[in-house]
Amino acid sequence: MAGGKQKERISERDIALDILLDMERNGTLSSRALEDGLRKIQFEDKECRAFVSRLVEGTTEYRLQLDAVLDHYAKVPVKKQKPKVRCILRMSVYQLLYMDRVPDRAVLSEAGRMMRAHHFEGLSGVVNGILRSVQRGIEAGEVQALIEGSRELKFSTPAWLVDRLTEEYGEERSDRILASSFQERPLTIRCNMKKQSPEELAAFLKEKGVEAGSGALGAAALTIPSIDFVRRLPGYREGRFSVQDESSMLLVEALGIKEGIRLLDVCAAPGGKSCYAAELGALVTSRDISEEKTQRIKENAERLGLDITAEVRDATEENREDFEKYDMVLADVPCSGLGVMGRKNDIKYHASPESVTELAKLGQEILRCAAKYVRPGGKLMFSTCTILAEENQEAAEHFLAEHPEYRKAEEKQFLQGIDPCDGFYYCLMIRGDSPAETPDS
Repeated sequence: MAGGKQKERISERDIALDILLDMERNGTLSSRALEDGLRKIQFEDKECRAFVSRLVEGTTEYRLQLDAVLDHYAKVPVKKQKPKVRCILRMSVYQLLYMDRVPDRAVLSEAGRMMRAHHFEGLSGVVNGILRSVQRGIEAGEVQALIEGSRELKFSTPAWLVDRLTEEYGEERSDRILASSFQERPLTIRCNMKKQSPEELAAFLKEKGVEAGSGALGAAALTIPSIDFVRRLPGYREGRFSVQDESSMLLVEALGIKEGIRLLDVCAAPGGKSCYAAELGALVTSRDISEEKTQRIKENAERLGLDITAEVRDATEENREDFEKYDMVLADVPCSGLGVMGRKNDIKYHASPESVTELAKLGQEILRCAAKYVRPGGKLMFSTCTILAEENQEAAEHFLAEHPEYRKAEEKQFLQGIDPCDGFYYCLMIRGDSPAETPDS
């Protein structure tokens, strides 16, 4: 570096280790931890960021499998190891197993360097011995035999979840669902129809060197096979498009929005569905539980050039002034998020049978409140980004049994690995008395 001492370059593996430790110690979700960590190298080359992303995401999504391998070869169980040592071992075994372009000698050498850099010189030889044992186990086929010994390890997914998916969808379909978590998928964006058509947006992106294909389901959808930072894509800051999965777009399209419809979104952040509804002509009020969440809605609406009312409100608390006020109410309730396991690599580790039951109860509580805001003849949309019946179909049926004034109009369950989109559920319900086709009907 001219004019001064050259700054030492931070190793990609050191950045990956910091991100994994953030998740380990602070419980930070992988997507947030990775985003924060990548800011440290935002001016480095694209290959550097790609390496860090793959190492963090791979180590995270294969964590259960990696721990089983380490427990097989290490004398001290993974759970009893120090966090830094545990993370170094996990990321090293992931490289040995799944990053073919990284030489084994580089993996072992870098593991030793990191151990010394973090003042674990005394354990450096132990770590080297464990990794050499894993290396020999891979060459002998022992590691693969261990992994293939159970579906839990093969898909690196907790046993309770493998069993639940198998019970609900059968072994063949559940295998496809679980396998899809490890498959690369293109980024899906929603064209801002107030600014241009999808064809015009695709042509604009092509001029800027970005190839965009047509979506499989959504009318406004485009797909981009490989991207770096979304915010650096041409047209993002100008509000030409938003990032949104096609399943989520279909939900908004299923509402049959017409110009001037009054729509309330009770769990709206970060505002993707609210913004699409506004782009289609709805007069949108968006709510969420905190100022931080509503600020994200405002920022997205402003970027897209949309006029949306964003308010802080708890969706579980009734607001009598809103009773029978809206033509359409959207309740995209909190859920286990198991439909997006492939995009949020650690979400399967945060879920449990108990948390699923609690979330299902919360969803029903929100739905009961939201139902009061729909005018006679209006539409109520219930949705989640999960694939378990307890949170979806069973919750909808429970609500309908309690509310005979509503009838089911349309119900969809999308499954990742089977449908060309994320796992997602929605149930469109109509409140009796009169049709809700126009604001003055």
